Formats: sequence, C-alpha cells, structure tokens
Amino acid sequence: MAVLQMQRISICALKRDRKAILENLQSMGIIEMNPIADDDGFQKMDTQNARVGFEKKAQLSENALAILESYAPQKQSLLSSLEGKALIGQKKFDNAVAAKETIIAKADMLVALNKEIAENKANILKLSNQIESLSPWLGLDVPMNYTGTDKVAMLLGTMAVDTTLDAVYAKIATSAQKVDAVDVEIIQTDKDATYLVVFCLREDAAAVEEALRAGGFARPSQVVDKVPAKKKAELEAEIEKLNNEIVKKEEEIRTMASCREELKIIGDYFRMRADKYEILGTLPQSQRTFVVSGYIPVKAVDAVKKAIGEVYDCVIDVEDLKEDEEAPTILKNNGFSSSMEGVLESYGLPHKGEFDPTTIMSFFYVFFFGMMLSDAAYGAIIAVACFVVLKKYPRMGESMHKSLKMFMFCGVSTLVWGILFGGYFGNVVDIVSGTFFGKTVTVPALWFVPLNDPMRLLVYSLAFGVVHLFVGLGIKGYMLLKDGRPLDFFCDVVLWYAFLIGLLLMLIPTDIFASIAQAKITFPPFLNMLAKALAIIGVAGLVLMSGRDSKNPALRIALGAYDVYNITGWLSDVLSYSRLLALGLATGVIASVVNQMGSMFGKGIVGIIGFLIVFIVGHTLNLAINLLGAYVHTNRLQFVEFFGKFYEGGGKPFEPFKSDTKYVDIKEETLS
Repeated sequence: MAVLQMQRISICALKRDRKAILENLQSMGIIEMNPIADDDGFQKMDTQNARVGFEKKAQLSENALAILESYAPQKQSLLSSLEGKALIGQKKFDNAVAAKETIIAKADMLVALNKEIAENKANILKLSNQIESLSPWLGLDVPMNYTGTDKVAMLLGTMAVDTTLDAVYAKIATSAQKVDAVDVEIIQTDKDATYLVVFCLREDAAAVEEALRAGGFARPSQVVDKVPAKKKAELEAEIEKLNNEIVKKEEEIRTMASCREELKIIGDYFRMRADKYEILGTLPQSQRTFVVSGYIPVKAVDAVKKAIGEVYDCVIDVEDLKEDEEAPTILKNNGFSSSMEGVLESYGLPHKGEFDPTTIMSFFYVFFFGMMLSDAAYGAIIAVACFVVLKKYPRMGESMHKSLKMFMFCGVSTLVWGILFGGYFGNVVDIVSGTFFGKTVTVPALWFVPLNDPMRLLVYSLAFGVVHLFVGLGIKGYMLLKDGRPLDFFCDVVLWYAFLIGLLLMLIPTDIFASIAQAKITFPPFLNMLAKALAIIGVAGLVLMSGRDSKNPALRIALGAYDVYNITGWLSDVLSYSRLLALGLATGVIASVVNQMGSMFGKGIVGIIGFLIVFIVGHTLNLAINLLGAYVHTNRLQFVEFFGKFYEGGGKPFEPFKSDTKYVDIKEETLS
C-alpha cells in the first residue's frame, strides 16, 4: 500500500571499468537511466553502428527460429504460453556466447536455405505456368516455332471459343478469294479459345493470316522450339528436380533443429548488447572517466554500493529528488493486493506524492466481483483452475501471474457469495433431485436467495456502494491532511460527509425507502433532528465555502450552489451499484434456465445424456459471459465511481536498465 521512495543516483567511474559496471547494473535491473545534462569536458560516444549491428544479429536469430518453427515445429500444449522463459545457468549462457560466431553462421545457413527453397518454389511456379500455357498445344506434333517448308507455311494461333472449321474456311474464302490451297486443323478448344494450325502456300501466307486476323486470329504469346509434348516432359523433369532439391533443403533445415536453444540464447545476448550500447551512447564520458545517472529505489541503494562501490574505483552520489522532479513509480503491496496492481496500472499509476489505493481497492474489487458472479460452483472452478495453473507454471510472465492470482482470489470471493446466496450451478441440486430422483432437495442459502428477494439485494448493493464512495472521499481527506491543507479537508470532505450522512439519515425513515427495503425503519426524534442539522450544516457550508478561492461574494455563492448541485452526481454514482444486483441476478437466472432446459428431456438414459449436454454447454457459456461481465463492471466501479472521488494518476512506470531477454533467464547469484 505504498509507492516506493525514489532517489537519484550518480556513479562516476574509470572508463576502463565501463563495460563491467554497465553489465553489473544491467544484471541487477534496479536503476532507470536518466543521464545528467552535458557538461564541459564530457562527450558522448556514437554507438549507433554497433547497436544496429547487434540488433541485426538478434533479428537474424529471430528469423532463423521462425524458419525452424516452420519446418520443424516444437510440440506444445495449449497452455505452453504460460511456461515463461527457460531458466539456464550462467555457464551455459557463457558457452553459447563463446560460440556466437558459429551460431550466427548456422542462422545465416538457415536463412540461406530458406531463401533457396523460396527461389525453387518460385521457379516451380514459373515452370508450372509454362506447362499450363503448353497444354492446349499438346496435340501439335511439330515445334511451335516451326514455320514450314520452302513452299508451305505453317500459321499457329488462336481464335474465339465458338470458332468452327467451316467458319475458318468461310472466312478465308471470303477475305482471301485468290487462295486455293489451305488446310486448317483445330488442335483443341477450351473455355478460353480455339487453338488451330493452318497450312498454306508460302506465297499466300500473308493473305491467309490477314484474313484470319479479321476473324480474331492471334499468334500465341509464347512459343517453344520443341514439340509441346516433349517440352512439357522436360519442364516436368525440371520441376521434379527442383522438388527433390526442396526436400533435401527442408531435411537439412530439420537436422538443424537441435540448435534452436542456442539461437534463442544468442538472440537474447545480442538484444542485451544492443540495450547496453543504447545506454552507452547516452553516457557523458571524458578521456578517462564516465558518468552514470538515474533513478533508484531507496531500498536498493545499498546493493549498488556493495556491488559497484566496493569493487570498482568510483564515486557514488545519492541525493533526494528535487521538489519539482517527477520520478518513475514503483508500487509495493502485499501478496494479496499486488495481484490487483494491473487494474490500477491500466487506469494510471500514482504521480508524485499521490496515495497508492491498490490495497484498499483490492478488497472492494474482490468483494464486488464475487457478488456479481455469486455462484459457488463457478467460483470453485475459477479458483481451482487458477490455482493449478499458477502452481504448474511458476515461471509465467509477471503480468499473467498477477492476473491469474487476481482471478483466483475473485473465484474464492465468488465461492463465498455463492454459499451465502445458495447458488450451486444455479438451482442444479433442486432440478436434478426433483427430475431424476423424484424428491426435490434444496441446499439452503446461508444468507438469502436473491431471486426470491431481489429488493433486499438492491438495498445491500446500494449500501455497499455508499461505503465504497465514502471510503474514496475519506482517502481524499487523508491526502489533503497529508499535504497540509486542513481547510480544504474541512470544506471538501467534512462538509460533504455531513451533507450526505444527513440526507441518508433523512431518507431511511421515509416511505420511499420502506417500499424499496420492504421494512419500515423509525429513528428516535433526536436522530431525526441530527440528520436535518447535518444536512443543513453541510449544504450551508458547501454553499459558502466551495467557492472560497473567489473574492467576489456573488460568484462565491454561485460556485457553492453549483457544487451542491453535484449531489446529483453522488446519486448517479450510488445508483451505479445496482449493477451488483443486475449481474448477480443474471448469473442465477441464466443458470436456472439452463438447468430447466436440461430437465426437459425427462428421466432415463436419454434424459441424462440430454441434461449433461445442455448442462455443460449452457453453464460454460453462462460462466464465460458473466465472468467477462463481472470483470468489466468491477473495473468500472473502481475507475469511475471510486477513483473519481480522489485519484488522478498519470505517474510514469519504472523502466530499469535490465537484461530484457525474450527466451531465457540467466541464473544469477542473489545480492544480499
């Protein structure tokens, strides 16, 4: 329930130790680099070329891994994405680094083989297109570029699909009347054209071709110097040869699958090198020294002094932040509340001096989530499933770990609310016992059944909402007192408490509240008088004090009256908590309908099978839909209603200089 205190740390060391110090700081991952302004005598090193070189090698390893995944994919389970990074020893990492040139050569070979395969496939496609263009001419028993003999000419071409021999002869007879010796043969007709060969005297060739062109005759765009059937056989042989080469190259790639782990390690190595050189390019350096500066949590300062200050010749300076300096934010919460930090981060981290509401929010979050889902069986499924996954995959990503842990706690809350409301897959116990055993058995609710008494649940939902909003207002008051603003605390918090509590105490004894709560509550006269007094004091104080920054009395009153009008916003916020009723009822109603539908198949084997199918499908969909609804609306109650009372956010997340690997984590000795 806190934001870790940050300090600025500066390290001035000898240039000869630059590499070792940066690698130590990177492995520790506890400083966010924020270089100081340039000073006389210092300059920055141009590391762009080196960094780009490392990034290219990292990308090369990534490309090689993608190629291996294409031709030799690893067998992975559906939950393999939860396994996280592989944990390797420092010795194994060092061995891979020592052989980095060999590993990069393997990556180059994989990329080259993949490129050759792609080229062969492109050539196969090209040859296949040639075969397809030859297909209509396979009936031709001379080369396509054959022009004829000394006295006889051969014309090869295509005409329209519906062209017949009679039409061709008629066209020649009409357009070339002096031509006598002509022989036309249709080789093939398909959906695109009619393919034909024409023989005539060479002296008549020009006239015959001109006559044919008038009828749509066109020479083939591509001709071969061999008989089409023979050319096709040659092309097919070439395709077979290319396919064999592809098979050999693919097999060669598969034999290199054993270097997958080396490629992952070396890719992470070059990524780390690129990050280090990016930082190196920002550091002020002189001929013999260099300076590192950045933000560090106060509790981590001693670790840096021990790991760097006691090992290298350097000067370490630690100073508090300036008043106007905004440091990055690190949240520190207990094991339960830390699982909800992702919810806060999605809204915005606390800025400097702002209260971290994670712990308080986490209790309300779990409370409201369980109330919205409110089925013991659903809660047990969620809690057990998340618990098993967390135990089975301890090295999953931090964000995923927090999310699953949050849903596990929400599942426990749902289980508790389900027991209180008597919901176990809706009313499945009643339906199963009555349908298949002839005697209805009901598991009684520990508190009450919302479907039987929805107005009671509505009252409690609104009451819980009032508590939630009042806590938010209280946090605002705490922050004002912490900042030394007692007048603001009184005017913006105490007066609102008085006004709101007075109105609530005035509302509870009324007939309107009685009709909603289905119970008449009567206060003693002094409490009624106290309620009116609180409301009057609150509204009068708000009217007079809300516009206190203005020296104009009329404007001050107007601003105060406008602030009092904000009571409608409070009413809207309180009514928003009716979603606790709506989603809680929705879960129970849909579950009951699913059970009722399943029971319609009756008794017997058919009835049991039908019930099980409807039960599994229906409750799976109900759980999925209402789980999403509970998550979305619980977030909304925090973001809009709760945070709206006191929280601004906008803090910058802490981004330390660390070994930001993609595939492996390296075992390191923990600094004491």
